[in-house]
Amino acid sequence: MLPLAAPGLVTAGLLTAFFMWNEFLLAVTLTSSASAFTVPVAVNNFQASQLFEIPLGTISAASVVITIPLVVLVIIFQKRIVAGMTAGAVKG
Repeated sequence: MLPLAAPGLVTAGLLTAFFMWNEFLLAVTLTSSASAFTVPVAVNNFQASQLFEIPLGTISAASVVITIPLVVLVIIFQKRIVAGMTAGAVKG
């Protein structure tokens, strides 16, 4: 049964990981130390270090760098993601 459920489990796991990776409000609310910050919260703190300007270049570069692992995971698991999303849509 596990080989049949593998595409759905991989898809659910990856989508959950993506949603948790991008979670901002919960991470801002529940973390108190800088070592526990998630990546979006750390990028948001770039603004706090500047007094009168927003470092758009730094924030943009950090956004690209933190997006790269997600894109690599999607490319690696693309077949399983598509199989998991279409497994429940087809009558068998």
